This record gives sequence, C-alpha cells and structure tokens, in this order.
Amino acid sequence: MAFVFYGDNMEWKDFLKEEAKKDYYKPLMDFVDSEYKNYTCFPKKENLFNAYNTEYDDVRCVILGQDPYINEGEAHGYAFSVYDHHLTPSLRNIYKEMADDLGSDVDMDGDISYLAGDGVMLLNTILSVRSGESMSHKGHGWEILTDNTIKALNNREKPMVFILWGNPARKKKELITNPIHLVIESSHPSPLGASKSFFGSKPFSRCNDFLVKNGLKPINWVKNKRDLFNI
Repeated sequence: MAFVFYGDNMEWKDFLKEEAKKDYYKPLMDFVDSEYKNYTCFPKKENLFNAYNTEYDDVRCVILGQDPYINEGEAHGYAFSVYDHHLTPSLRNIYKEMADDLGSDVDMDGDISYLAGDGVMLLNTILSVRSGESMSHKGHGWEILTDNTIKALNNREKPMVFILWGNPARKKKELITNPIHLVIESSHPSPLGASKSFFGSKPFSRCNDFLVKNGLKPINWVKNKRDLFNI
C-alpha cells in the first residue's frame, strides 16, 4: 500500500487508522500482544502511543529517540522522559545542555512529558521493549510506523524542527526532505556520546530561534516553580 499524503489539519487518530490497514500492522500488534503477555515489557501497554498525544498540527519540534528505557519505573511512552525523580544518565546530560544553552537553573525532575503539551513530539523509533533487553523489539514493524510518522510530518506545510540525537536518529534525516523544516543533529546525550558533539550543540535555543524567525511560538523548555521545574 502506497504512502498516503497528509497535509495540515490531519489528526493522528486518522493517521493511525490508515496505518492499521497496512500489511505490517497486524503482525506488529500480534507480536506486541505476545511479548506483553509472556514477558515484562515497557512502557505500560496503555502508554505505547503517548507520543501521539502531541497533535499533528500542534507539533513545532520533534525529538527523536531510539527505543524505550529498559528498567522498571522509567519508560512512559515519551522519548527520553521518565517518571518523576528516576533520572537516567542521558537525561542528566540533556538537563546540563539545557541549563548551559538557556542560561537557566533546572530542577532535574526526569519527567519531561510536559513538553508534549507545548508542541514537542517525543518520539522513539521503536515504541516498546522487553525488560532489560535494549532493541529487543527491533525489526517487527515499529520502524515502519514511525518512519511513516516522520514522513507525514515532513509533508506538513508549516515549519518545524527535527532534533536528531545519535546515529540511529540521524539516519532518519533522509526522510526529512522538505526544505521548510530545520534539522538539528548531534551525537547522543548518553555518557558515551555526549562529549562528541552533543554538549555545546545548543539545540534548545537554535530550535526557538528558528521558530520565532518563522512566526511561530517558541518552546517553553524550562517550566517555572508553579509547574514541574524550578528556575
């Protein structure tokens, strides 16, 4: 089945309905159902599609991750985000770059899902994982869904920013062909990659500069004391 063109004003529920009709989708769901039945998997099944809570027309930035965190109490369906106060090494580095880039003190809470309500789609390329086994759900169809998600966003006529951290995310750059969008890429924020090109890449301010130049609202990356973060 050919890729369906999506323009502005599409809704993710319509996109997912179309994907569900395609040949890859039922085998993917059968695999996911079997994995969740027989193994401990993350995130919770009801949170698998949380990334799509940022509605299509509201997306101003996409942060692309790989697959969910593999430990209990971490993954909840938003790339790089964890439940409150269960901080990962990658998140510590993300917060460090955020503080340095924006010149703000950041309370390292761990849960960055609030960004989903401010136009940031926190999307993993693979939406589920078996406990303790990174990339264990690779190659079963999630990549088709999320590639088509990126293509649908690429087709949109309103500019947005794609932030690609690490080699798996950077490979998706070939899907982003629309010149109205901005791609920001660097090494992964994990301790193994952060010092290569992540630190000092200023993705947060560069994203906002682009949005403002295109007449769009900047992202409120750091919340105030009444919200999740303390400045």
